[in-house]
Amino acid sequence: MLTLKLPGLILIPLISQISKFSASTCTKAAMSYEPGTHSVSYVTTPSDEVATKLAEGLLSQNLAACVNIIPEVKSVYKWEGKVNTDTEHMMIIKSRTSRLEDMTKWIRENHPYEVCEVISMPITQGNPPYLQWISNNVPPK
Repeated sequence: MLTLKLPGLILIPLISQISKFSASTCTKAAMSYEPGTHSVSYVTTPSDEVATKLAEGLLSQNLAACVNIIPEVKSVYKWEGKVNTDTEHMMIIKSRTSRLEDMTKWIRENHPYEVCEVISMPITQGNPPYLQWISNNVPPK
C-alpha cells in the first residue's frame, strides 16, 4: 500500500484505491465490448435527395442507427475505361455488423447507380454508451 506523507498530513491509501476503482471501471466497460459487433459503412450518392431517401429507408427498415450525410465531396474514379470527376454526397452509416448483408442488399435495390459504393469497416472500439445505442436501435439478425 502506498502512503503519502506530507508536512503535517498523512494520506492513507485512498488515492490508490480510487485510481484502482477508476481503472477497473473503465477496463470493464471497454472489455464488455466485442470488437467488430458494429460497423461503419460508406455510400456515395449523386444528390442530397437520394442520400436522404436512402438514409430514411435504412432507419425505417432498422438497418442503421444513424446516417451522416456529407454534402459535395469530390469523387475521382475510373468508369468504363475513363477517368471521371463528379460531385457526390457521402453517407456514413452506423449499424450492426450482423446486418451488413441486409443493408447492402437494400441499398443496391434502392440506389440509382448501376454499381453503388458500399464499403464497410468494423468498429473495434468506441464510446460504450454510443455503441450500446447502436445496438438498441438496430436489432440483431
